[in-house]
Amino acid sequence: MILSLAAAALAAAQAAAPQPFADAAAPPAAETRIDRAEVPATSGGWTLVVHGGAGTIRRDRITAEQDAAYRAAIDAALIAGQAVLAKGGSALDAVQAAVELMEDDPLFNAGRGAVFTHDRTNELDAAIMDGRTRAAGAVARLTTSRHPVAAARAVLRDGRHVMLTGTDADRFAAERGVEQMDPAWFATSHRREQIDEFLRREAGAKTVSSYDIDQKFGTVGAVARDTHGNLAAATSTGGLTGKRWGRIGDAPIVGAGTYADDRACAVSATGAGEYFIRVGVAHEICARVRLAGQSLQEAADAVMAEVLALGGSGGVIVAGPDGGSAFSFNTEGMYRGRMTSAGVHEVAIYNDE
Repeated sequence: MILSLAAAALAAAQAAAPQPFADAAAPPAAETRIDRAEVPATSGGWTLVVHGGAGTIRRDRITAEQDAAYRAAIDAALIAGQAVLAKGGSALDAVQAAVELMEDDPLFNAGRGAVFTHDRTNELDAAIMDGRTRAAGAVARLTTSRHPVAAARAVLRDGRHVMLTGTDADRFAAERGVEQMDPAWFATSHRREQIDEFLRREAGAKTVSSYDIDQKFGTVGAVARDTHGNLAAATSTGGLTGKRWGRIGDAPIVGAGTYADDRACAVSATGAGEYFIRVGVAHEICARVRLAGQSLQEAADAVMAEVLALGGSGGVIVAGPDGGSAFSFNTEGMYRGRMTSAGVHEVAIYNDE
């Protein structure tokens, strides 16, 4: 689906866009490789790709109103990231801006609107990575940080560690200016209904998985290539409905659900996290591009086929240093969109789009 971009919307988004952080200053030109991805960008241009989760997403299960709402939300994330990139901003700032917008949207399983754990709490995970330096920051099991991706960015900027977890991670984020919320702010009635149903089925001794309840993985993510030729990736999630014992999925694990390397590509994943961790999905895609010379699409399809062979499902978005991009998913749909400086502006949901 190709969407026209309103000048007024762009101006408003640009005005509201975050200013570049000190660690995002334009670096010297990085090594690049030309990829055969489906949507290449012109030299010096920018590319942004976002996703809002994958799963059993079919037209017969989604109303026209829901379809429109998801498309609008994905498009808003694109516009938020575009507002950064169109001004020459960094890929890091762009992916953070896009993901923060989706973290605030209760349609998605990230930030406000995250699924509930078995103990009826919301625990939030996120990661962000700079393809120029391969610096990364990740957080897991947050309960008060409004934007987990901002907390992950604070970890990246601090530089002493890569992953922080739990209340200590929230405290670290708060000390660095990340907005804190009452845990109740993240809860929504829809997600409460889902955990209630999960626990009812469990109490009835019926085998039930988190995927059965939600029928989709609502993780959000973004990948970008900026006008300086640098890549970045960010992913944020509430995990799985009914998760227990401090479970952490692939989203905050560098190399599994999130990875960026200017020599290869940037990847953000959504899906059955345990399988994505076992395969090392995000890094595996980048390794195939850099070492085997595969195109973005070839690498992404091959790795998602490996996930499927093990019994896992989900999808990935990929951006390359030449501005190329790709989607790959083995489910019936994935909320997704992309935008480039060359005029591409797409939003799609189903696997036939």
